[in-house]
Amino acid sequence: MTGTGTDKRSYSISEVVALTGLTAHTLRWYERIGLMPHVDRSHTGQRRFHDRDLDWLAFVGKLRLTGMPVADMVRYAELLREGESTFAERQELLEATRRDVISRIAELHDTLAVLDHKIEFYAGARRAPERHSVR
Repeated sequence: MTGTGTDKRSYSISEVVALTGLTAHTLRWYERIGLMPHVDRSHTGQRRFHDRDLDWLAFVGKLRLTGMPVADMVRYAELLREGESTFAERQELLEATRRDVISRIAELHDTLAVLDHKIEFYAGARRAPERHSVR
């Protein structure tokens, strides 16, 4: 980690890989598709990431966990760059994603109930022969 002229910490791509668990290929792809267009470069052209980039990557990771399509993430990033005038559109994107997450949670709860029922069935079936064993 090196200091820049503004005394902010900066990280090489390999350091960001180690900190985030993302691959260098993924980081380059994020930059290429516009998900991370603000990555600074050193005087030799090497990518230099900052804490704001790590914060953004953590947020993108959460969006990925929600199942938000990459195109929507890129759109959100574009809106963010456009500024405060896009608050309403950004909010709607996040609200739509939230609705999807709530729906998925409900589906997972139903699935969990089915699994619990089957597990109880098999646990009971394994105990049943013990009750009927011949002495």
